[in-house]
Amino acid sequence: MLKVLLLSIGLVLVFEGLIYFLFAGKMIKYLEQISKIDPQIIKTISVFAVGIGVCLIYFTLRFYVE
Repeated sequence: MLKVLLLSIGLVLVFEGLIYFLFAGKMIKYLEQISKIDPQIIKTISVFAVGIGVCLIYFTLRFYVE
């Protein structure tokens, strides 16, 4: 279980790092656009993303753990 958790965190960090590395020049533009969005919309999208992530983790561990 710990192995899967550490692997997942590592993969997230790699993908996050790659996105910031590849699009460093455009990040300021993206952050300016995000600052114009209503915080409630951002919170709603975040809650859905967390829910989908939790469901993926649950079903993966339930059906694929030996």
